[in-house]
Amino acid sequence: MHFKLIIALVEDDKTDLVIETARKNGAKGATVVNNARGEGRKRSKTFFGLTLETQRDVLLFLVEEHHSRRILETIATTAEFDNKPGTGIAFQIDVEDAIGVMHQVEELTHELEDSI
Repeated sequence: MHFKLIIALVEDDKTDLVIETARKNGAKGATVVNNARGEGRKRSKTFFGLTLETQRDVLLFLVEEHHSRRILETIATTAEFDNKPGTGIAFQIDVEDAIGVMHQVEELTHELEDSI
């Protein structure tokens, strides 16, 4: 079984929505890294050295490759990445190997067999 890692950087108020959307489209779980800070084309506004931008969360989804594109597209639509600048980004990378996911492999195998 082959996996992809979807990494999404989202505004913290959209974290739960993005996780729920990913789960509905095949993700079995997520890892959330809170309070990330990033900078896009425009520099962040500051006030006495404090950043005024909203906090971001980094969401990590290890998903089976057959589900990855659908998950990526639906979370981008749900979080409005392409409609509103600065709302976030998501991308996927190939995973060469993964350990500790046998329970997911068994469940995914049954799901894929049922869909064929």
